[in-house]
Amino acid sequence: MKTVLTVRLLDVAFRADRGYDYYLSEGESAENLYGRIVTVPFGKGNRAAYALVVGQRQEEGDNPHIKTVLSTLSDAFRLTAETVRLCLFLHDYLLCSVGEAVRAAMPAKALGLLREGYISKDSTLLPKGRRGEILTYLRANPDSTAEDIVKVFGASARSALSALCKEGLAEKQCRLLQEARAKTQRYYAVAADKAEAERLLAEDSLISEGGAKGKRIFQNETQRTLYRFLLAEGATVEGDILLRLDISASPLQTLARRGLLRVEERELDRNPYALLSQKKEVRPVRLSAAQEEAYGQIEALYDKHQPACALLHGVTGSGKTLVMMKLLDKVLGEGRQAILLVPEIALTPQTVGIFCSRYGERVSVLHSRLSVGERFDAYRKIYNGKADLVIGTRSAVFAPLPRLGLIILDEEHEHTYKSDAAPRYHAKDIAAFRSKEHNALTLLASATPLVEDYYKAKTGKYTLVSLSERYGGATLPTVEIADMREELRAGNTSSVSRLLMDRLTEAKEKGEQAILFLNRRGYYHTVSCRGCGEALECPHCSVALSYHSGYRGTYLLCHACGYKAPMPSLCPACGGKHLSFVGAGTQKAEAELSLAFRTLRMDADTTVSKTSYERLLDKFRAKEADILLGTQMVTKGHDFPAVSVAGVLLADSTLHMSDFRASERTFSLLTQVVGRAGRAKTKGTAVIQTFCPQHPVIRLAAKQDYEGFYAEEIRLRQALLYPPFCDMAVVLLRGREESRLLADAKTAATVLTELLKAEAADLPAMLYGPLEMQNYKVAEQYRVKLLIKCKLTTRMRALFGMFLERFSAVHSDTVIHIDFNPTEA
Repeated sequence: MKTVLTVRLLDVAFRADRGYDYYLSEGESAENLYGRIVTVPFGKGNRAAYALVVGQRQEEGDNPHIKTVLSTLSDAFRLTAETVRLCLFLHDYLLCSVGEAVRAAMPAKALGLLREGYISKDSTLLPKGRRGEILTYLRANPDSTAEDIVKVFGASARSALSALCKEGLAEKQCRLLQEARAKTQRYYAVAADKAEAERLLAEDSLISEGGAKGKRIFQNETQRTLYRFLLAEGATVEGDILLRLDISASPLQTLARRGLLRVEERELDRNPYALLSQKKEVRPVRLSAAQEEAYGQIEALYDKHQPACALLHGVTGSGKTLVMMKLLDKVLGEGRQAILLVPEIALTPQTVGIFCSRYGERVSVLHSRLSVGERFDAYRKIYNGKADLVIGTRSAVFAPLPRLGLIILDEEHEHTYKSDAAPRYHAKDIAAFRSKEHNALTLLASATPLVEDYYKAKTGKYTLVSLSERYGGATLPTVEIADMREELRAGNTSSVSRLLMDRLTEAKEKGEQAILFLNRRGYYHTVSCRGCGEALECPHCSVALSYHSGYRGTYLLCHACGYKAPMPSLCPACGGKHLSFVGAGTQKAEAELSLAFRTLRMDADTTVSKTSYERLLDKFRAKEADILLGTQMVTKGHDFPAVSVAGVLLADSTLHMSDFRASERTFSLLTQVVGRAGRAKTKGTAVIQTFCPQHPVIRLAAKQDYEGFYAEEIRLRQALLYPPFCDMAVVLLRGREESRLLADAKTAATVLTELLKAEAADLPAMLYGPLEMQNYKVAEQYRVKLLIKCKLTTRMRALFGMFLERFSAVHSDTVIHIDFNPTEA
């Protein structure tokens, strides 16, 4: 009997993503390998590839068409049965490959890189000619790659190498490179017990002083001092010993070699949040009457131990976090586990600080700013059952917790919960799947819920829980609207209105602080020529270059592909001398504000290092600045008691985007920014600067009237047939050759139309396009889309899968993928 493994390859396109059978190598344990990662030979060239084991059976006979597994990887990253089911679900639900789903569920670079090498088999045979030369080379240079051999013997060596493998004279092997692994530290301790160690020290002293005969135990005073130090201190890490005694490693190694010291390799937990766990907060959570009522509704839903979803809709500052904390107390107290998702890495330090002080070492943190090693250790902690609460950004929803009882999405309206790279999942979809697997509760929390989610809550699919008052007696801030048209008429060309400047000055005089939001980084958004009217564009994208100022001078930067160029003195198009600057960014606003206020800027340019967020927020919390100015990362969830003023420098930046969610996104941003002010007992003030002061979205946001906004927005969406009254599927196509891309896009539209008629004539669907993407060209690639309004039933998803397989088989030059219900459409 032979063991046959059914695997899904991790690096194949969607059209080739199916089950493949391989024999398990002879001598390998035939234990249950479901969820293990193996390496297998694939294709005509037997390229080594990663694969996930999804099935296992015993068969008699020997099928010559079934190849044999090359190796089985460490059990450290075996996928749980639930995670395997989730990856297979995502393949059907999102039309991604299983490999893409697996790589999303596992920590970055956990699998490392595979190196294919060749070795000479033990043999006395040595063929003549080129094959003999290659075999001799392999004996002297084992594990050489095909590329190594081609460099020495030329391109024809590939066929000779293949022939050697067929004859059994050479063999291809794969080796794992750059594998993430646990980091260890070397500890030294006295090998003997205390009494014996003290006897050795006393005996050595007598010998060294000439009072006894015998060979000295310690060769010099350094060794004796070292031994005495470790006897007193116990096991100590090598680095600390060398630093505290100011010695080299030589005496440590000598005493260890002689058996006087014991050496231990201990795993180092690379946890940047370890210190936060040492601050203990054990006081019970005290809720207001309104919070207690909200908590009671959620608790009753949780106690049913059935898959469910609740939407906690609370005004900014209403104390949603306290309700979540009491719920977590209950869940963890019952021995179950939880995941808490936040939309931005900027929120992680604040959130982690709150929950680590309460739950200590039971917390594990996952986000993209962690190093590979830190992420590896955090994942291992979860996998090994040492964490009960996982906090992180979107990908933390995959954390392999076996007793999952609760998943929370804080600020659930944020677009960052939707991945814009394959697999294009939304964290809510993963939460829903896992909720069914564990009979767990999903809790969505926001002051400005997504319209689709609020609709589901209103229609009973979700349980709606409301908090309409701010916690602790705080009141919502007074909101004022500054008409920037009037500012221009009055001669004020600054990015800060006179009204906002007055409020900032008043706050500074009172020792209070302000948070300002501007959704544009850089110094100026656009540079254009007054002579010909052309804007300076990126040579690789159809995107205007932004003007930046750095310590090395001024430069132009493309925010789409990262292209950077020096600021020209003349217009590249016409040679004109008069270049103008349009649209102030955060750098320009910072320069203006810094003349009167201590200003911290928080955007993608100032948060490049790993600790940037913590450093900037800690400075602001310590009142080392009057103003925190930034892009969207300053709008979400931050709670600073001294902030009495919030300002939006340009409320129109997202209002007129070509996206049906433009109004929703604008309302949400304005509401969140306004909500940063007056969260303590100090009365807050917010200023919204706009060129459209009468726009209903601006007015409703100023009143913090979500119900009014929702009523208007849901009416428009129903009339125009947008979500939640339909689903949206966007077929994205990109390619380097514009004419071919446009032709392929028309073909794609034709193929999709034919499939819809043949396979889903009874299902409502409307196809639009091909349409140019908002940024038509990015990094030398042109981009178009097809937009389909439909209901994403199982049949409709299967139809899109058929379309992908049919189109991709004959149009390989055009990259194509499908995004269901994208954040921008």
